[in-house]
Amino acid sequence: MNITDVRVRKVTKEGKMKAVVSITIDDEFVVHDIKVIEGEKGLFIAMPSRKATDGEYRDIAHPINSGTREKIQTIILKQYEQAMAEAEAEEAAAEA
Repeated sequence: MNITDVRVRKVTKEGKMKAVVSITIDDEFVVHDIKVIEGEKGLFIAMPSRKATDGEYRDIAHPINSGTREKIQTIILKQYEQAMAEAEAEEAAAEA
């Protein structure tokens, strides 16, 4: 499995959710609404979920094993950090 595209949309309001991400797998399958969240131990991802009738949230799509989750999270957070650095550079250039 190769993640062939990552699209990061920054969340402008304050809070723990920092961005919403879409990934494309093998140029054939897209997963939307992966959230980048600021936790106590740093950034992590939350897969798309839906609130069940019992009030619990359940993932709609998710990796089967922790190795795959780690691979996806590493790629997404790398792209998120790059997008934030580019946004800061653009803001600095606009202020200059």
